[in-house]
Amino acid sequence: MRLHDDTVRCGVHSGQQYRTFDEVLDLWRRAEDAGYDWVSVFDHLRPHLTGPDGPCFEGPTLLAALAANTRRVRCAILVSAVSWRHPALLANIASTLDHISGGRVELGLGAGGFDLAHAQYGMPFPPAAERLRRLDESCQVIRRLWERPVTDFDGTCYQLREAHLRPRPVQSRLPLTVGGSGGHLLRIAAAHADTWNSLFTTPEEYAHRREVLTAHARDLGRDPAAIRGSLTFRAVLGDDPREVAERRERIAATVPADLPEYAFFGTPEECVERLTPYLRLGVRDFLLGLRPPVDHRTLDLFAERVAPVLRAAL
Repeated sequence: MRLHDDTVRCGVHSGQQYRTFDEVLDLWRRAEDAGYDWVSVFDHLRPHLTGPDGPCFEGPTLLAALAANTRRVRCAILVSAVSWRHPALLANIASTLDHISGGRVELGLGAGGFDLAHAQYGMPFPPAAERLRRLDESCQVIRRLWERPVTDFDGTCYQLREAHLRPRPVQSRLPLTVGGSGGHLLRIAAAHADTWNSLFTTPEEYAHRREVLTAHARDLGRDPAAIRGSLTFRAVLGDDPREVAERRERIAATVPADLPEYAFFGTPEECVERLTPYLRLGVRDFLLGLRPPVDHRTLDLFAERVAPVLRAAL
């Protein structure tokens, strides 16, 4: 599959890092068998969902194991915070993952946000302006190490001298995703991203963000059409409205503050109707976010009755 065409991809953004490895692997294999195009992990170290003492697997290490235990599905991290790792280290990690997966890896980068690891582990959490500078420079360092025989880089945050990366990624251009929606971040995405990922928002707000991204890309001399649109969302699907209502009530009782994350509660056909406007706005990757325990009913219904319609719509 070529990345920069109009192919619609449907994927799963996994929240199973809070569970056991067997449960994570089961979800990835189920998603692959169901026909999903993409599965991703996140890159938090001490996320707030399970509390300050809850379990959480480290992202790239987990991704390596999952990539080795799948065959076809694209393997991604969405997104790696620039405060965790030097970009040269992350470039090497991603290249190694690409070899493990046989050329199926996609790397997501972001400026980072709230994570209990900063307080618990004493890991620095720079101000937003510095994190954005790191993101901009990280994109440049990583791409150069992947694609140039020797890299020199003299940035504000990072400096490299006659730097080499071997082996290079399997893919001739390993896809780089930039996630986020702020104005300066959109300019970074416009400059460097193969894919821009946004959390779910209204079609109107998404259209505005895409317009800003497009303006930045043109200003920087890039073709805006070369940047794929990616949307991460949550949903609860079912054939019976009563069943959906009952499941919504159960979710609201446990994570009431997170209900706005859910793009939709209803039938697969209604879900198609809800997501179709985003196709017209340039979204080509629809990523279903799943909290533990896995909602297998939604996972299956989306694969069987939503994804095929979205893929055939263009």
